[in-house]
Amino acid sequence: MKRIVTAGTVALAAGFAAVAVATPSQAATSRAGTEAFAVSHATAALGAHPAEFATSDADQFQVRNTILEPDGTSHVRYDRTFRGLPVLGGDVIVHLDKAGAMRAMSQALAAPLSLSTNPTVTAQRAAQAAMARFHGTGPASTPTLAIDAAGTPRLVWTTAVPGVTDDEGTTTTMTVLVDAVTGTLTDAWPDAKTGSGNGFNVGTVVLDTTQSGSTYQLKDPGRGGNYTVDSGNGNAIFTDTDNVWGNGSLSNRQTIAVDAQYGVAKTWDYYKNVHGRNGIANDGRGSYNAVHYGSGYNNAFWSDSCFCMTYGDGDGVTYNPFVAIDVAGHEMSHGVTSRTANLRYSGESGGLNEATSDIFGTAVEFYANNPKDVPDYLIGEKIRKNGQPLRYMDDPAKDGRGSATCYTSTVGNLDVHLSSGVANHYFYLLAVGSGARTINGVAYNSPTCNGAPAVTGIGNAAAEKIWYRALTRYMTSTTNYKGARTATLNAASDLYGASSTQYKAVAAAWTAAGVN
Repeated sequence: MKRIVTAGTVALAAGFAAVAVATPSQAATSRAGTEAFAVSHATAALGAHPAEFATSDADQFQVRNTILEPDGTSHVRYDRTFRGLPVLGGDVIVHLDKAGAMRAMSQALAAPLSLSTNPTVTAQRAAQAAMARFHGTGPASTPTLAIDAAGTPRLVWTTAVPGVTDDEGTTTTMTVLVDAVTGTLTDAWPDAKTGSGNGFNVGTVVLDTTQSGSTYQLKDPGRGGNYTVDSGNGNAIFTDTDNVWGNGSLSNRQTIAVDAQYGVAKTWDYYKNVHGRNGIANDGRGSYNAVHYGSGYNNAFWSDSCFCMTYGDGDGVTYNPFVAIDVAGHEMSHGVTSRTANLRYSGESGGLNEATSDIFGTAVEFYANNPKDVPDYLIGEKIRKNGQPLRYMDDPAKDGRGSATCYTSTVGNLDVHLSSGVANHYFYLLAVGSGARTINGVAYNSPTCNGAPAVTGIGNAAAEKIWYRALTRYMTSTTNYKGARTATLNAASDLYGASSTQYKAVAAAWTAAGVN
C-alpha cells in the first residue's frame, strides 16, 4: 500500500496522559499547506481526542496517505494496530481546516478495543481450515494474527489460499479470516475483483505507443507506461512494425489489445482530468493489461498483486470478449478503491466496492463518448451476444439475478455484485432522477423505494465528483450503506454547501434507494 507520508508510528500512552505526537506548537514550525503540516496537526488531533477515535492505550497509528485541498484544508488517513497487531476496519481519517484544526473525523469503531491477543487456535489449524474450505493450487500462506473490527471485534488468523477457482471460473487468491479462539471461518474475499464491460470493438482510435528499435510496443509513454500483453503468448508485450494495430476482426490477436489499451488510456485521462488523480495509486505509475486469458474465459478482473487487469475472450457462444471502455474503468477503479478507502470485499462494504467500479466504469464511458460504444447506464449490454445487460443502474432488480434495488438489513448477505445494486440505484437517481425517460436511445424507469418522493437528478458531473470525494476523503475499509450516505453528504457539503441543491439531492437519492 502506497504511503505518501510516513511519520513513523503514533503511540498513545497509557491513560492518554502523554502522547508521542507533535503538539500544535511544534506542528506550527511546518509550513501551512504542506503534507508535513497536515500530518503533524492531524497526529496531534488524533492524540488529543481518544474518545472520538475510540483509542486505547494499546493503539498505534501509521499514516497511510494525505490529501491536500486547494483551499488549504486536508485529510490524513491512518491505519491502526492494537498491541502490535493490524486492526482490519480500524482505519481512521482526520479532517483539518486550513489552520490545522480538526474539523471532523471518520472512523468505524464503536468503542476502544479491549480483547486478548492470545490465540487458542494454532496457526497450523487456521491454515488447515482455510484450505479445507477453499481448494487452491497450493498451500495457504503462513497465517498471521490480526484484529477484525468489522462488527464485534475478534482475534483472527489471516491467511491466503492461492489458485482458488470461483463459480464463474476466475482463478484468484482468497484472503481468509479464521477466528483465533473458535477456529471458525469468519470471512473471506478474493484478490481478483470481477467486472464486466461493453463490447470489444471501439472502432478506429488513436493510441500512444513506444518505439523500440525498428518495432513499436503497445506501451503508453505518457500515461505511466500502461501496456498490454498477450496472456496466450507467454505474456509477451504486443509489438508491431508499422504502428497500425489490429484490423477490427477477432481473428487478429491485436484487435482485443487495442480495446484494452484504449480503455486504460481513457480511464487514466478521466481520473486525471476530472478528479486530478495521477494514475491508480496517484503516483504516476501505470498498470498493464493481459488479454486472451484462458480459453473461452467469460470474465475480466483486477488483481492488486500484479497491479494489472486480465480479460477473457468470452466463449463466442453466449459472450463476446470482455474488453471495452467501461471494463477498463471498472477494473482500474478497483485499484483506486484499494489505495484509498480500501473497502473490504465482503458484506455491505463489498457491495460499495463493486458499485464504485460500476459507477466509475460508467463515468469513464460517458467521458470517452465513443460513437461505437454510446454511453449508457447499462452494465455489460454488449457482453452478452443477445444484448441483455448484466446489470441495470436505474432498477438493478431487472437483471433477474437477485440484484438489490432497495436497501434492506440483509443486503450485506448477498454476493457483492448483487448488493452493489443499492449504490448503483442511488447513483442513477442522483445523476438522472426517478421515473421514465430516454437517454441516448435507451429507455429507463427508475423507481423509488418505500414510497419515497420522486428524485430530480443533478447530472453525472456533480454525482461522480461527490462519490469520488466520499471514497477518497470519508469512506473507510468497513463503511456500510448508512456510512456511505454520511460520507456522500459530507462530500456534497464540502463541494457545494450544506444548503445546496446537490446536498439535498444526495439525501433524497439515498432515501429513494432505501438508505436513511
